[in-house]
Amino acid sequence: MGRIMAIDYGQKRVGIAVTDPDRIIANGLTTVHVKDLMAFLKEYFSRQNVDCIVVGEPRDMKNQASDASRFIEPFVKNLRKQFPSILVERMDERFTSQMAFQTMIDAGLGRKSRQNKELVDTISATLILQSYMEQQKHLSDRK
Repeated sequence: MGRIMAIDYGQKRVGIAVTDPDRIIANGLTTVHVKDLMAFLKEYFSRQNVDCIVVGEPRDMKNQASDASRFIEPFVKNLRKQFPSILVERMDERFTSQMAFQTMIDAGLGRKSRQNKELVDTISATLILQSYMEQQKHLSDRK
């Protein structure tokens, strides 16, 4: 069984999180610039077994695709083309940035750390991954 990776895709930066090999814990991995993302993923996948990529899907309060969705769709298509053996799924990412910011406050991080957008992106990806893992557990518990 391979890892699950979550991606919080932005126009400038991409937050990335992965599970441990046993898929028990979601861990923030890094934040990379959009232009470096595909090279990063190719290199990472050459070293680590990843079965599934979960891409955060921006939705509005009415559960409709947000304006940012127009950047996500071409990215998801490209992921599926570049890595056809890896399942690519989408996960609602509403409120992850706010939740990431609150997580930083709860962890006692100072104002300067909380202004670190790369850290916010990595934490957001971790929250997307955690939500996905909880959803999958809930679905398997119902069977």
